[in-house]
Amino acid sequence: MSSRLRIGARLFMAGAVVAGYVALHLALGAAADLRERDRFRDAPARAAAFTAALDRAGGAAPPAGIRTGAAWFRDHAPAAGRSRSLVAAAAGAAGAGRVDEARARVAGLAAEVRRERAGLAREAAASATATLCWAAPAAVLSVPALWLRRRRRAAAAEVVEVVSRFVPRQPWWRRPVYLVACGAGYTLFAVGALAVQTAQQQGWKMPLETEVLLLCAGLAALGSGVLILRHARPRAVRGAAQALRADGRRPVLYLRSFADDADAAEVDDGTFVNLHSREEQLAGVLGAVGPVITVGRPGEPLPRLGAARFYLPLDDWRPAILRLMELSRLIVLRLGTGDGLWWEVEQARATQPAGKLVLLASGHHPDTAARLDAHLPVPSGLDAVVPDDPWTSAVVVFRHDWTPQVHPVGPNSDPRHRRGGLLRRALRASRALRGTAVALTPTHHLARTLQTALATTGVRARRLTWRATLATQASLGRGAALATVLGLLAWLGYRTLRLLGG
Repeated sequence: MSSRLRIGARLFMAGAVVAGYVALHLALGAAADLRERDRFRDAPARAAAFTAALDRAGGAAPPAGIRTGAAWFRDHAPAAGRSRSLVAAAAGAAGAGRVDEARARVAGLAAEVRRERAGLAREAAASATATLCWAAPAAVLSVPALWLRRRRRAAAAEVVEVVSRFVPRQPWWRRPVYLVACGAGYTLFAVGALAVQTAQQQGWKMPLETEVLLLCAGLAALGSGVLILRHARPRAVRGAAQALRADGRRPVLYLRSFADDADAAEVDDGTFVNLHSREEQLAGVLGAVGPVITVGRPGEPLPRLGAARFYLPLDDWRPAILRLMELSRLIVLRLGTGDGLWWEVEQARATQPAGKLVLLASGHHPDTAARLDAHLPVPSGLDAVVPDDPWTSAVVVFRHDWTPQVHPVGPNSDPRHRRGGLLRRALRASRALRGTAVALTPTHHLARTLQTALATTGVRARRLTWRATLATQASLGRGAALATVLGLLAWLGYRTLRLLGG
């Protein structure tokens, strides 16, 4: 499925969801208006009975019909109408023995009741019309959204069939429950950060007790949010099959040695808030090309955050890897130790087009260049690269004849920095003005190098760099989105309960 169709599907689905949500709220309002209209249906008869009771009233205590009529109008008349206040005032005057005054007050009660009934009918009709005006676009937009969703799933059906055999089944409620927990965690984290920041910046304006209380509450909220997220986020991630169905594009197959998982799980500094590991950021960057899937470590209790996991059997994993190499749009392979990893390099070299393979080299393994050169027609020159990145020192791509092209990774790897002294100074000045607004993490440098390297092989991925910039802020965006969705659903549930209980 192309990126344009994928974007179109998301836009149609977003429009259908927004229109449907508004239509639901309007439908609840229309139901409330209809109920209020029906509750006031007997108002003419009640008004006549109340007036007759006043006519029969004398100087003694008012008859029971006056009290009954006043109670009915108090419970059933519209709050904004005059009939309720007229009846209440007349009942009060009759109770005080001023019967003539009470009769004078309800002289126009019948006409007021007719006006209010007509007004309630108009409001109910207007609410129903507004509901239809939003429900119709929701229905219209849902047709192409569902068609594109079906087409997206059909495009990913072949690779999903391969992967789904190796994804553990989970209860249907697991991900929604932990998504709600993630929303609560993100909310606590944001509230705690805001409280701590307020205490630090505005504490001198507060009493000491208030400042200490705000700071302690903020730190407690921050800690609670982090603990909830640490527990909930691994349980809320999609498996490989779900990620492929949701995206529809051909995947990016990410292969690495399990021994590198510890380095990939580290969180780099660079922004005020960064909860995402290196692999999470890399998966977010490569998401510009396609959904990122990888083999999970056998026996791990929870999937690591980053690429969507599937789990292959230890004794028969090679056929699935070969099939996924064929079905993938890109093979990103992190060089390291292990015979299985170098078997994957050999198979990619023997069976796949040269432009499909991207190698990530780390400075932690000094014998990598020699082992790689044994699989290539010409030496790669990887041994001449000085490691400048703590996680990835170089990106290797290939021409059509498998001639390697090595792109060092680091702060100075961007070719735009070498276009002259004036431009370098301008870029340096712009970075100084932006301060820490852009997170120059190791993954940011890697994304910039990947974008340059892929361009030489004909893969256009212009969004890699800005996706890397946003990768460290993804927690804030997802947290805000989850909190907003939960708030909207809670408001819808509250209105529904009020309608049912009223």
